[in-house]
Formats: sequence, structure tokens, C-alpha cells
Amino acid sequence: MKDVDTDVDTCADTPTPLDRDKLFTARLHAARARPYLATALFALHVVESRRVPTMGVDKHWRCYVSPAFVARMPVEELAAVWVHEVSHLLRDHHGRSDRVARERGLSGPGDRLRMNIAADCEINDDAYGDGLVRPAGAVGPQFLGLPEGKLMEDYLRCFTLGARTQDLAWLDCGSGADGLAREWDLGPDGAHGLSEQERDAVRFRVAQGIRGRPGNAPEQWRRWAEEAFHPPQPWRELLGAAVRSAASGAGGGEDYSYGRPSRRSAGVPGVVLPSLRRRPPQVSVIIDTSGSVSDAELGSALLEVAAICRAVGGRRDLVTVLPCDADAPFAHSLCRGEGIALMGGGGTDLRTGFARALRTPPRPDVVVVLTDGQTPWPRARPACRTVVGLFSRPGGGSWRENNPDHVPDTPPDWARVVDIG
Repeated sequence: MKDVDTDVDTCADTPTPLDRDKLFTARLHAARARPYLATALFALHVVESRRVPTMGVDKHWRCYVSPAFVARMPVEELAAVWVHEVSHLLRDHHGRSDRVARERGLSGPGDRLRMNIAADCEINDDAYGDGLVRPAGAVGPQFLGLPEGKLMEDYLRCFTLGARTQDLAWLDCGSGADGLAREWDLGPDGAHGLSEQERDAVRFRVAQGIRGRPGNAPEQWRRWAEEAFHPPQPWRELLGAAVRSAASGAGGGEDYSYGRPSRRSAGVPGVVLPSLRRRPPQVSVIIDTSGSVSDAELGSALLEVAAICRAVGGRRDLVTVLPCDADAPFAHSLCRGEGIALMGGGGTDLRTGFARALRTPPRPDVVVVLTDGQTPWPRARPACRTVVGLFSRPGGGSWRENNPDHVPDTPPDWARVVDIG
């Protein structure tokens, strides 16, 4: 989001000096307009550079500034540029761009320019007004004919470089916006960079300020602040942790063993006491095979069966799988997850799955339910721990039961619920 005119000093004999008073006046204006960003704005270290086209940042919280750019920009617009650049760093656009590049096989300056444009769209849709003037040339979703309120990753899927974007070749917010190192970057060993811990501390302070006065920040910043305090975790790790947690409390002592002497032996010198051996936990996995569950979600469920097996130490003999729609006609003792026949396609009543799981020997210590949530739930808490993996649906999901007005019950309080992405 820069002024389209990107001419830098061309006369080596009379370089334009950096007007730091003007630059810092603009930063103060930005802090007054967006007080919840003040900590981040003043954490940036200014580096004068005649190689940067306008203003740009790196992930170490250095802000590279062109003296010619500062000279020609009004203070009010320069304040908005300050807010824009620090927003790239707070929202971790450099790290997110690197992840997207790896996942989608993107490389080269053209792809990074698209990431910079997409990141600008994420910031600029609600950045201006309320004391901040929109700078000339600021790129927002409207410029590309895209809806507001999306994330960088969403915008990146919606456009390619072409006639609409050919005038944006000047756009360069630095490596802090797209993850691609620039020739003017000082790098990790350069002076005045923030350490990873210091960067995290700045983000935490900003999130704390937004949460403290939420009415002063746009919705996207409030969402960002919530995630800064409670970052989303990978659902597969969460599911595995939930199963391991449930399994760690499951099982019971059923026999004594001298293979691991009891800790009480220390109180009886000369005598070795046996310890009570804990039997390994049994896990029953109920897979929702009703008509509202897609083939892709059933495929995901089979992947989760393998993950659940790993969560109990790879003991396939401890895992039983029950396909269930309105009925659960049989239970599979797990040999290979790929060989499980997921039959169904009718209505949904996972209560039958719970009933069969609890009466199928050996009785489970943990029940894991993989479902879209369109089911009634048992009224009584089962006599074992329960983990529910919910298939997430874009926009909250569309319910495809016979009754279009049907809204499913939420999972009960006694179940540990994990959203499966």
C-alpha cells in the first residue's frame, strides 16, 4: 500500500536526507489514531535506505524507509503507511506466506508479489477512517473485485497476476509481508532486530490492549487478538492428545507383577513388593456413515482411525471401529484401517453406536466419535471417557437431513470435543 510514484534519488551528489521529524510525527499520529497498535509502532526500528522503493519491513521488526518517499508523502498518509506496515508483522504475513509457498508449491517474485497483494487486501479492507487517511495507491479487495473480510490465504486463491494487477509491480512491503528476503535486509545478525521472544511479547501486548478495549478495534483485529491469546492448534494433534489423555486415565489394575516393583518396597527393607499392573485401554471408534457425511469426510475418518491407533502406542488390537448411521450392525476389530467397510447412508442416530460399543466385548475405556454432529446424543454419560471429533464445514456447515429446518444437538458437556479441519 504505497504511493505509485516510486522514484528514488537519482542524483548521487545531492541525496534527499531522511526527514525523521516528519516520519516520527506521522508515527505519533498513527499511535493516536490506533492506540491499541502503539506498542508495535514504537517497537519498529527505522533503517534509512535508498534501495527500498517506499517503506518496507522485515520479520525482525526493522522498518526500511526511503527518504524520497517520506519527503513527498503528506504526514496523514504517512501515518496510515506506518499502521499498514506494522500490521504485516503483527499478523505474521511473512511466516504465513512461507507456509503457503511450501504447501502450494509457489516460488519466485511473481508469486511473492501475489502474496503481498493478498496480504494488503487482508489489511486494507478495514484499516482506514477514524483518523487515518487512505494513502494514494492503497490496494484493497474492492480493487480486485473481491469481498471484504477475508484472510490473505483466501484472497490468494481468488486472483492471478494479469491486466488488473499490471500496475502493481511497484508494490513492495518488504520481506515482512511476503517472506522473500530483499537486498536491503540486514538479516538475522543485523543490528536493532527483535528476537523471537521480543516479537512475541509485542504481539501479546497489542492483543492485550485490543482485548481490554474491544470496542475500539475492527472485527478482524479483535479476532486476531483472540487467536493471539488462544492460538488455533492443529486438530490432529488435538485429537491425539484428547485420546491419549482419556486413555491415560483408563484401564484398571487387574494383576500383580514383579517386573516393576512397587514403590512401597522402599518402606520394607529387604522385601520386594509387586506392583499392580495396569491393563492397556480399549478404544472404540464410532464413525458416522449417515447420508449427511461426505465421502471426503469418511476418508478423513479413516485417517483418524490410524492416528488414534498411534495415540494408543500402535496397538491395533486395542481399537474397535463401528460404522453407524441409524444403526450399528457390526463392530470391526482393527487390523488395517483401509480395509474397514464404511456402510450406511441413511439417517443418523449415534446412540445405537454408543449402545453397541458399550456392550461389545471387551468393553471400551474410551469411545471416540467421528461425526458431523447431526445426531441425537445419549442422555446419560457413558461409563467411559468420550472424545468427539466434529467434521468442520465451511461457513458453519449446511445440514442435509430430510428436514431442512432441523438443527442438530450440540455434543454433551461430558464429551471432549475437537474440530477436525
